[in-house]
Amino acid sequence: MHGLVIKNTGSRYTVCTDDNQLINCNIKGNFRLKDIRSTNPVVIGDMVKIEMNGFDAAFITAIEPRRNYMIRKASNLSKQSHILAANIDLALLIVTVNYPVTTTVFIDRFLATAEAYQIPVNIVFNKIDRLNEAEKLGLEDLILIYQSIGYTCFKVCAVTGDGIEPLKEVLTGKVTLIAGHSGVGKSTLINKILPGVNLKTAVISEYHRKGMHTTTFSEMIPIPGGGYMIDTPGIKGFGTIEMEGAEVAHYFPEIFKVSADCKYHNCTHRHEPDCAVLEALDNHAISESRYKSYLNILEDRDGGKYREPF
Repeated sequence: MHGLVIKNTGSRYTVCTDDNQLINCNIKGNFRLKDIRSTNPVVIGDMVKIEMNGFDAAFITAIEPRRNYMIRKASNLSKQSHILAANIDLALLIVTVNYPVTTTVFIDRFLATAEAYQIPVNIVFNKIDRLNEAEKLGLEDLILIYQSIGYTCFKVCAVTGDGIEPLKEVLTGKVTLIAGHSGVGKSTLINKILPGVNLKTAVISEYHRKGMHTTTFSEMIPIPGGGYMIDTPGIKGFGTIEMEGAEVAHYFPEIFKVSADCKYHNCTHRHEPDCAVLEALDNHAISESRYKSYLNILEDRDGGKYREPF
C-alpha cells in the first residue's frame, strides 16, 4: 500500500492511504535515509510504502523520492540533522517582534535554508496588537527589508483574527509548513484559520518573554477546499546544515544578485577589493542585518552558533 505520513509522534506514524484509510505504522530499527544522517528517518509529508504483517500491525518499508524538505541541525550534540517536513508547497514563518522576540538571525537562517531547498516562504508577523509605537516602527522596517527582497509579508493578530482573511487565500490547495519559535502563536493561528481544530495553546512567560512548547508532535491538518497545514513544535534555534563557503551567498537573493558584479568570482564579500556586495552594503542597497546573518552562517563552520539564543 501507498500513503501520506500525516502524523508523527516520535515513535509512531499515522499514514493516510490512497483509499483514505488511517493506519498507525512503525518503522524497523535499521531504517535509515540514504546519504542523510537524520534523527527522524520518516517525516511529515513523506509518501511511503507500507506493509501489514498479518497481526494488525503495519510497517513503513520505503520512502518515495522527496520533492523537497525543510532541514536544520539536530538540537543535540550530534552532527545529525532534523527534518521538519517534506514535499512542501509553502512555508509560513511565524514571527513576533516581541512576546517573544524573533531575531533577524533566526529569520534569515530559516529563509536561507528554504532557498537552498526551493521552498517558497511567506513571513507572518503575529501579535501586532501588542506592539508599542517603537515596536510598530521596527515592524515596518522589517517588512520593508523582506518585501524588497521578494518575500510576501502579512501582519496579523491570531487572537482577534485581524489580517487573517488574506492569509487564508494563500493556503488553499497547498501543503503549508507552519514554523517559528515556541510562543509566537502558531497553534492559535491555526485555530483561527481552521475553527474546530482546537489545538492546545499556552500563555508565554511574561518575565522571560519566551514561549512554552504546546505542540509536541508534527501533524498535517486538512484544509477545506484542499491542502494541509503542517503544525510543528516550536523551534528554539535554527542550525543550518549542508551549507559551505561560496554556497551561502546563493541563498541570500539580494546578495547573490549583486555578487555578479564582484571583481573575483570566488569573492566571499568580507574583505576583497572591488566587492560589489560591500559597496551595496555601504550604499544601503543591502541591509546590515541581512549581511550580518550571511556572515553568521558563513562563519558557523562547527555548527555551534545555532545553539545561541537568537
